[in-house]
Amino acid sequence: MPAAFFAHVNTWVFDLDHTLYPPEMALFDQINVKMTAYVMEALGVDETEANWLRLKYWREHGTTLAGLMDNHGVDPGPYLHDVHQIDFTVLTPDPDLAERIAALPGRRIVYTNGTADYAREVIAHRGLTGLFDAVYGVEEARFRPKPEAQAFAAVFEADGLDPTRAAMFEDDPRNLAAPHQMGMRTVHVAPEPDPAEHIHHHTDDLTGFLERLVP
Repeated sequence: MPAAFFAHVNTWVFDLDHTLYPPEMALFDQINVKMTAYVMEALGVDETEANWLRLKYWREHGTTLAGLMDNHGVDPGPYLHDVHQIDFTVLTPDPDLAERIAALPGRRIVYTNGTADYAREVIAHRGLTGLFDAVYGVEEARFRPKPEAQAFAAVFEADGLDPTRAAMFEDDPRNLAAPHQMGMRTVHVAPEPDPAEHIHHHTDDLTGFLERLVP
């Protein structure tokens, strides 16, 4: 993976969950429980149906929230506040990752389907505070989720970045399709590779990947 492939990049865009921390830290498992409980209360269904709807909406709409908004008119504000009331102490600082992110030339931003406040909590507990020039959540995307192209367009327009000079790091392969179409360099961060044509690179070790970019 020659660093030359990224020589043109001046903006580095990082997803949050399962990208800036590994899945085994199980932070998002807590959010899944919160989302299922919210669906139960909001729609008056039992846990089995609520869990089924949570997954169905995630698959079909990009996020559970988008499905709840589109199909049931759920207010995103209370939902987002509730599902992010979790224990962040399961996260641990990663000084090696912090060093590699700090070494990247240009601007560094985080863009998540969660809220910006939630992202800042994750960033703080991972020891990454002060490394990012901007943090964007679903509120900056007008509550539309990745993988929708309009969500990326809203955030990137607000940031002022040039997609043709940017790279996107993301664990969900669906969320790399729009960035690829915009001209970004795409990096899939996950234990197993995905063969999708819109993915330029895959890594199961973000720290090691970044070290190869900027030795």
